[in-house]
Amino acid sequence: MTRINLLPWRETHRLETNKEYYLVLGFCMFLAGVVGFAGLKYAEDKVNFQDQRNKRLQTEIAMLQEELKEIAQLEETKNNLLARMEIIQQLQAQRPQIVHTFYEIASRLPDGTYLTAMKQSGATQLVLEGKAESNARVSALMRRMDRSDYFKNPRLDVIETDKSDGISSFKLGLIQDRPNNEAESDDGI
Repeated sequence: MTRINLLPWRETHRLETNKEYYLVLGFCMFLAGVVGFAGLKYAEDKVNFQDQRNKRLQTEIAMLQEELKEIAQLEETKNNLLARMEIIQQLQAQRPQIVHTFYEIASRLPDGTYLTAMKQSGATQLVLEGKAESNARVSALMRRMDRSDYFKNPRLDVIETDKSDGISSFKLGLIQDRPNNEAESDDGI
């Protein structure tokens, strides 16, 4: 007897095709999920790696900023020391000037004249106060100071003569000057 397949073969074929389709669709979705998950993990790893690099750079920058602060403090200390050294050098250069000043004043004082006070105001102004036997001795002192290499522009501020003993009190202003040959010899030392 001939067998006739009464089962709907088209429907069975369609069900098998649909099964295969859903199976392939599920596999593709699973594969897309795995690829998406792997991409997400890869991106997260890259972001984490970059965050670690950024944190390391921030700590390095903070360390460098601390070093810059220390360098600035050292620079300030260096500038302070240089300023002190310059002041000390200036004082060392001026040290012999006091000796020369006293020597010049002592050698230029004429007989019959003596000093009672000597004041320095500023770097170059010198005021001499003293007594002399006469006004002529004061003018001799002024002429001698004018001829000196260490003093210039002597000016008589006050002169008073005591009527009872004839002694003149005077106040003389001078400008201290440093001769060129002394400046050159001090620089060479």
